Amino acid sequence: MMNKLILGRYIPGNSLIHRLDPRAKLLTSFYFIGVIFFANNWQSYLLLGLFTLFCIYLSKVDFGFFLRGVRPLLWLILFTVALQVLFTSGGQVYWQWGVFQITAFGVQNGIFIFCRFVLIIFMSTLLTLTTPPLELSDAIEFILRPLNAIHFPVHEISLMLSIALRFVPTLMDETEKIMNAQRARGVDFSEGNLIQKMKAVIPLLIPLFVSSFNRADDLATAMEARGYQGGEGRTKYRILHWHKKDTFSVCAYGFLTVALIYLRA
Repeated sequence: MMNKLILGRYIPGNSLIHRLDPRAKLLTSFYFIGVIFFANNWQSYLLLGLFTLFCIYLSKVDFGFFLRGVRPLLWLILFTVALQVLFTSGGQVYWQWGVFQITAFGVQNGIFIFCRFVLIIFMSTLLTLTTPPLELSDAIEFILRPLNAIHFPVHEISLMLSIALRFVPTLMDETEKIMNAQRARGVDFSEGNLIQKMKAVIPLLIPLFVSSFNRADDLATAMEARGYQGGEGRTKYRILHWHKKDTFSVCAYGFLTVALIYLRA
């Protein structure tokens, strides 16, 4: 179901993770994604998994939302894992047929790849669920601000990212409405083979594109009516403030890195 996609959705709350500065959450999320690639044994992945679960617990967001974040990408994850298992050599050979083989090292690598994907999705989902899109846009603009020296359109890029994040759930809801309308006319999107299912989705594209253009036109009109002229000389209603808890959160990732290096094989 399209409405199960949670990318770009924000769940209001008053947890510690919600109250963190969006710059701290954005930086630590990207840092965590980079640090994951240092893990190379089950002890290091266990540490990263426990750390991620602890962050989810602090956010007070239902764990089901994070599982819903994994579900749309599950086939991609399984496909990547299958490639790792079938084409990685090393260790004891459990099964072999032509160029395909299942080895101990391949199975281990597949499990690690699966854990890596899930942890990245969980942490990315935590960022979007606990950070309003506008605050996320402000954080991106602040971090990219040094690029203004080379005339990089920082404000415009952050604005586009913010609009894209806000439009994703809106477009998914619109798609679900169109699919329900088609089902009411007797269309069954679950019948037939893959080609037939793809053909059944094609009639959704035209009304979805029309709806997207209408929303974009309404947004442009609203921004023009409010006198939007770009980021030059523009003041901000929301001022970002860095607190001690943000510094502590960054330090926690530093301790995580030290522990991860210690646990590396």
